[in-house]
Amino acid sequence: MKRNLLRDRDGHREERVGFIELFFDLVFVFAVTQISHGLIAHPNPAGFVHALMLLLAIWWVWVDTAWVTNWVDVRHMEVRLLLFALMAAGMLMAVAIPYAFAERAWLFALAYLTAQLGRHFFMILALGGHSEANYRNFVRIFLWGLLEAPFWIGGALADDIMVRTILWGIALAIVTVAPIFAFWVPGLGRSRISTWNVEGHHFSERCGLFIIIALGESILVTGTAFGAAEIDLPRAAAFGSAFIGTMAMWWLYFDIGAERAARLLAQDKDPGRMARLAYTYLHLPIVAGIIVTAASDEMALAHPEGEASLATLIALLGGPALYLAGNLLFKRTSGGQYFPLSHLVGVVLLAAAAAVACFWRTPTPVILSLIGTSVLILVAGWELVSLRETRKDLKT
Repeated sequence: MKRNLLRDRDGHREERVGFIELFFDLVFVFAVTQISHGLIAHPNPAGFVHALMLLLAIWWVWVDTAWVTNWVDVRHMEVRLLLFALMAAGMLMAVAIPYAFAERAWLFALAYLTAQLGRHFFMILALGGHSEANYRNFVRIFLWGLLEAPFWIGGALADDIMVRTILWGIALAIVTVAPIFAFWVPGLGRSRISTWNVEGHHFSERCGLFIIIALGESILVTGTAFGAAEIDLPRAAAFGSAFIGTMAMWWLYFDIGAERAARLLAQDKDPGRMARLAYTYLHLPIVAGIIVTAASDEMALAHPEGEASLATLIALLGGPALYLAGNLLFKRTSGGQYFPLSHLVGVVLLAAAAAVACFWRTPTPVILSLIGTSVLILVAGWELVSLRETRKDLKT
């Protein structure tokens, strides 16, 4: 492209998230909801594996786009048209999710490949003559995308669901490890992370908005389930636990961690490295924890009393544990010398509760929900008290 579509990085002004980027994110509200519903419909090992794989595919489409819009200016018509096209592909992926491992496998795979390869190719055209280093980076990225494509197509064409799962698992492994290997390609070498220049405030805000999307989906699932059910004391307790638990999850991410990480990313001399680890990878368990917790909240609302199944137990205690573990890794990576001991204690408490429930007597789903929420509140309160000075510093 002759016209320069890149953002103007002159000066030290913070880049704001554009309205079209927020509009783009709406598609992923639907996608995350579809994954949660799939987990609720199939609370078994295969259901958990497939939900994780679908989340990985959705995540890479979203986060790769977040990287791209950190470089190109969304005010340009070409970039807006790209985002509209990616929204269409994302919408088709979301529509296909309930039957992605069945009759809509081809739709999911083709929509994914269209989004990924189409975006990479657009960036090759946009960067040529304007950013030579990132032009070469996207040539490498495009070639890695071509490497995973046969596995997506082969999986879509496979009749056996196990074969499809294996082939798509290989494809997802390729896209997941590619940044770790700096997109190394024979003859072209590897990308230098120093060329992955990101604007810290914009990138951290984009990832924070995805967390908001996931939390909003949790509220949507909880509200819908409670509104459709007969209201009694156990369900009211399950609803209160789910709603308060969602607020605790918001607090744990946004009270201090998100702002502190954004400042450190903006000041980092090698922001690409931090963005790759703290945001591209370590946000995945955070989002996964929210999705599993949302699914478990609906399970508790649907059947608050009676003995919980093993899948329900894992979801109700494992979701909060996964969320805390993700936040622990994120805050440890992006918080300087800070180690979130409170989060580690929370994970240990949830693991202990799960062990007691498995080997002694399984509590009812509503009790398990209350245990998970209580641990989230405990960790949030611990951090509230222990980081008072940090909170004051962030306000200045």
